[in-house]
Amino acid sequence: MIAPDDLEACHAAIRHGSLSFHAASKLLPSRVRDPALALYAFCRLADDEVDLKRDKAASVLRLRDRLDRVYEGRPQNAAPDRAFAAVVESFEMPRALPDALLEGLAWDAMGRRYATLSELRDYSARVASAVGVMMCVLMRVRDRDALARAADLGAAMQLTNIARDVGEDAAEGRLYLPTDWLSETGIDPERFLATPEATSEIRAMVRRLLAEAERLYLRSEPGIAALPLSCRPGIFAARHIYAGIGGRLRRMGHDSLTARARTSTGQKVGWLILSGMRAGASPVLPRSAVLYARPLSETAFLVDAAARVGDRWSRADSLIDALTRLATEDRARRSGLIAGGARST
Repeated sequence: MIAPDDLEACHAAIRHGSLSFHAASKLLPSRVRDPALALYAFCRLADDEVDLKRDKAASVLRLRDRLDRVYEGRPQNAAPDRAFAAVVESFEMPRALPDALLEGLAWDAMGRRYATLSELRDYSARVASAVGVMMCVLMRVRDRDALARAADLGAAMQLTNIARDVGEDAAEGRLYLPTDWLSETGIDPERFLATPEATSEIRAMVRRLLAEAERLYLRSEPGIAALPLSCRPGIFAARHIYAGIGGRLRRMGHDSLTARARTSTGQKVGWLILSGMRAGASPVLPRSAVLYARPLSETAFLVDAAARVGDRWSRADSLIDALTRLATEDRARRSGLIAGGARST
């Protein structure tokens, strides 16, 4: 399905760029691990394309074109594109899922902020829950209840990442803490970005993010038990490794500004062992009623998209709006540069 050289390039990208997933992926069967590496490599490429490039709007528009080519069966001549195109073809990957990720990256490029926790879950649904749902597709799982719990797990992981990276994001002028939370405590967002400090109020917001993440980790667990048995250790591992970041933050007093929460290799090994044990016990444990909970309102569109087998082409109106705005901003910027150049001659 995936050319060996392309798969090795994807493996190298994840080995160096996503340590947590790389550790968890070791417990996945190769029939899922290989396409998952291709999926994560393409997602890593997309994330870096926006995070590391100065012209973020143009980067998102280029990603849109690359994704179009993937779904047209003529991927760009790059290992992640070729590998992901093979995955799309083999697993009938619904276009709405990577489109959701692209929309989240477009929001990043626009510097969008989120007033409420619900709006932050909207963002998390796009940049993380979409990936979790795509993982279900790779496991040949299209059951709505399992998809909903995968979306919960993705959102929990993203909220953990946001809690961990408050200081790093602020240093780069990015703010993901809900602005209503800041207003409630009298903190001006611009002043915080200018001089970010781990005040008691900011630490309390980190604690609130982690509490919501923990709620979603717990909601996700019955869904892991509904996955193919051979896949459960790897997904339990991902759940425990990311939740472990939150545990480290709690031990740091919820201060994610003066230091970065890191977990050790020994801890990861312990979570891998725990995950294997939990997966082994899952067939004999009673099924939790939480499995049948409705999806979060913010992730329901992902569940709907993945549950419809064969619906590969879909582009949401909200994504079109975001891309149109980015294209308009990009044209305006380029026109300004051209006009400026003409005036200077």
